[in-house]
Amino acid sequence: MKWIRRLLVALLLIVGLFLAGVFSIIAIDTVAGELATEYTNVTYPAEDGTTLNGYLVTPEGEGPFPGVIMVHEWWGLNAEIVEMADRLAEQGYVVLAPDTYRGPTTRQVPRAIFLRVTVPEDRVDADMQAAFDYLAGREDVSADRIGVMGFCYGGGVALRHGVRNAEIAAVINLYGDTITDAENFGTLPESGAPVLGIFGSADMQIPVSEVEAFDAALDGAGIPNTVTIYEDMPHAFVQPDNIDEPGAPQDAWEQIIAFLDETLKTVE
Repeated sequence: MKWIRRLLVALLLIVGLFLAGVFSIIAIDTVAGELATEYTNVTYPAEDGTTLNGYLVTPEGEGPFPGVIMVHEWWGLNAEIVEMADRLAEQGYVVLAPDTYRGPTTRQVPRAIFLRVTVPEDRVDADMQAAFDYLAGREDVSADRIGVMGFCYGGGVALRHGVRNAEIAAVINLYGDTITDAENFGTLPESGAPVLGIFGSADMQIPVSEVEAFDAALDGAGIPNTVTIYEDMPHAFVQPDNIDEPGAPQDAWEQIIAFLDETLKTVE
């Protein structure tokens, strides 16, 4: 019996040390981490009266242009998303990257998990509607040609917004949460907004079986869609530092641009 007690004590000690490490990282990151406001340049009101922040970039030339809401990964609104927004704007889109965490960002996985699971989903959804309303109200944006896209955590947020907002004209989910029941697509069957899904076969967070179920559910709901699984690609494989080199990330980025051009740009 003594060895059992010793084993339990040892296990408790290991768990305690692990939790202490996790919370110390969270605490340190909270103090020393970046804030999304370092990357934001526009503000707009939330439903609850809070002033929301976002990063906005516009293309060269005269509008109105199609618009895209681009949602950050679980790290929060950071330099990488700003760069991706800049790159997309070069293709002729007004891009708004909203700060759905309302402030914090991180480069630590434990903190990212903490932010991801504690941010109120209803508040995020309301803030996404506020972002859409702001973008649609701009004179340089065609309100009927606004799409939404997101990476990882943001892919799921983008999909939820497409489900809730019938005015969205296109939805792109890059390796984010999916919907596998055809009954749960909300306004998408009504709006007819097409959906593009980008996933990797080596993604440890979203198995291929789930992606296939997502694809089948979209088909079952009659929603125009293209769901692509890139072979041997892990989670979060599309990044600003790899989309200029030949390979799956570049192919995925080009697929995104082609999809947006087809669904949001006016046919001459």
